[in-house]
Amino acid sequence: MNRVVVKLAITAAAGSVLCSSQIGAQNPPPQKPAEHVEITKGPGLEVAHDDLAIIRWTSTNPGGDDDHLAVIHYGTDPKNLNQTAKSHIRLNRGHAETIFRVRMLDLKPDTTYYYKVTSMGAGGQSDGVESSVNHFTTAAPGQVTSALPQPN
Repeated sequence: MNRVVVKLAITAAAGSVLCSSQIGAQNPPPQKPAEHVEITKGPGLEVAHDDLAIIRWTSTNPGGDDDHLAVIHYGTDPKNLNQTAKSHIRLNRGHAETIFRVRMLDLKPDTTYYYKVTSMGAGGQSDGVESSVNHFTTAAPGQVTSALPQPN
């Protein structure tokens, strides 16, 4: 009986080692961070309601911390982008690019907003990328505007 227990213990241990090595084999090696971070798609309006909007853009994978912030500077005057909206994101080093999304809250209905986007590490270190100034108009009360195709 002791031989059976020992054999089961060895079989269970061998199985867990086998499972661990198989799981590790499925994960691709991390991508190197881009030498120069650049926006490759967008930024653009994903959706706008009468009081909120979501802006989305894609950039090459920044270096630094895995914890990052997507940042939008915005306002109703293109020369005065004094409001800020941020969204936390965790980088996936297995991908060469990162998709950033930020929700802007407490907006006024049927109002044109101007914005530019950037990103930074959680510690405040800039990724060195910033878009030009773009704009969108919030929807009329009770309406929704969808601009970018929704991701699958």
